[in-house]
Amino acid sequence: MDNRRVGGGITLFVALLMAVFAVFQYFATTKVNPTTGEKQHVTLTSEQEIALGTHAAPEMEQQYGGLSQNAEAQAEVERVGERIVSHSDASKSPYKYQFHLLADGQTVNAFALPGGQVFITEGLRKRLQTEGQLAGVLSHEIGHVIGRHSAEQIAKQKLTQGLVGAAGVAGANSQDPYSGQRTAQLASAVGQMVNMKYGRNDELEADKFGVKLMSEAGYDPRAMLGVMQVLAALSQGGRTPEFFSTHPNPENRSTRIKQEIAKLYPDGVRAGLEK
Repeated sequence: MDNRRVGGGITLFVALLMAVFAVFQYFATTKVNPTTGEKQHVTLTSEQEIALGTHAAPEMEQQYGGLSQNAEAQAEVERVGERIVSHSDASKSPYKYQFHLLADGQTVNAFALPGGQVFITEGLRKRLQTEGQLAGVLSHEIGHVIGRHSAEQIAKQKLTQGLVGAAGVAGANSQDPYSGQRTAQLASAVGQMVNMKYGRNDELEADKFGVKLMSEAGYDPRAMLGVMQVLAALSQGGRTPEFFSTHPNPENRSTRIKQEIAKLYPDGVRAGLEK
């Protein structure tokens, strides 16, 4: 008997089992989002999302020159972010939110990792004109977190790359000496995913959630339209902001934001909200 042929057959069989399991797990695993009530294809628990975001955060900080040394600006980002979370439905989610100001003053971008790690660059912050606009950016990113958009992307990524085996051990496990290595592998995947484009539906849903979250926190949701105007003006300068590479600007996005505001305030935006 040719042992090489036997070994090759076993390897092929194992590979087939992994592929079948990957497809089965993706389509059979459906979870109800505890915050939005929507059914989603996600294989990670909220604890695993938090672990992934925590592990990936330092790598993302390095890509943007580390954290900002502007203590006052960092405090503002934290204050606004925490206000949104504590006064909105985001407080009902299981995630541990942390808000980071990145030192990069040239790059215009903001993004969120799964589990509640939210980032904005100095390059974007300094171009925002009001606290309400900052709230609009952070609310949009929090919208991605509660929408579990990263978890959905990871599920698709693991399906295509055969990483399903690592999904169940994303968090540290003292009973498994290899759990840290697997977590690091998934964290690296998250870092790569940040540079991927969210789909149109994800962006529109994050806008929808953002309008609601910032309104609940006492901010005028029309400030999000101001953010769109700031970004549009920057894109006319010849260089498209990086924000648009990781946050595709869907056609009529501003129109959709206006529609969400109208649904939330059918009689007009109430007075007294912070702009």
